[in-house]
Amino acid sequence: MSQKAAAPVNNGPALCLADPDWLYHRLMVTGPAGDLASLRAAARGAGLIPWRLDLDALAEDWFHRLVAPGGSPTERLSVAGARILADRLRAAVERRQAVAASAVGLSQACPFDLHSLVPVPGDILRLGPDDAEAKAWLWTQWGTTVALRHVTEVAPDPAGPAAATVTWTFWSADWSPWRAVAQLAARWPGLQFALSPVYDIA
Repeated sequence: MSQKAAAPVNNGPALCLADPDWLYHRLMVTGPAGDLASLRAAARGAGLIPWRLDLDALAEDWFHRLVAPGGSPTERLSVAGARILADRLRAAVERRQAVAASAVGLSQACPFDLHSLVPVPGDILRLGPDDAEAKAWLWTQWGTTVALRHVTEVAPDPAGPAAATVTWTFWSADWSPWRAVAQLAARWPGLQFALSPVYDIA
C-alpha cells in the first residue's frame, strides 16, 4: 500500500458476514527508525473495542428468548428460572465489560491495536457491536468490523533488508484493515506500508 493512500470515505453499509471469515494478514512497515518508533508506540493498546452495552436491554432479550415456546416441556425453563439465568448472564457480561473497559488506555498487550490508532468515538461505542451504524463506522474507518485477533510483532530477520522495518501479523474479520492503514500512511508519510493477506500458512 502506498504511503499516499487516500483517507477513507463513507460509502454505504458495512460489508461483513454474520459469521466472520477470519483472514490472516502481514503488515510490513519500512522507513526511518524514528517514525517507526513513533508508530509502534501509538499502535500498542488493549486490542479490543470498549463497547458500552445496554445490559438491561440484553438481559430482557435473553429472558424472552429463554421463555419462548419451543423444545419439549422437560427442556423448557420456568419463567422464574429464565429470569434468574438472564440476570446471571447479564452479571457475567457486566464483569467482562468492566475488565475490558479498565484495560483500555492502560494495557499494551496488543502490539497493533486499531482502537488505539483510529479510536472509535464514544457515540459509536454506545450503539454496541451489533448496531448497523456502528458497523458502518468501523467499515468506513477501519475496513473491518471487529478488532484484530492474535496480533504479533514479528522479530526482525537478521538476513532481511538493511532498512528499518517493523512487521505485524494478525487475523482480520472478512477484510483487510486497509482503510485504517490508509489513515496511518497519511499520518506517517515517511513510512512505506505493505499490507497483504497470507493464504499459505505453514
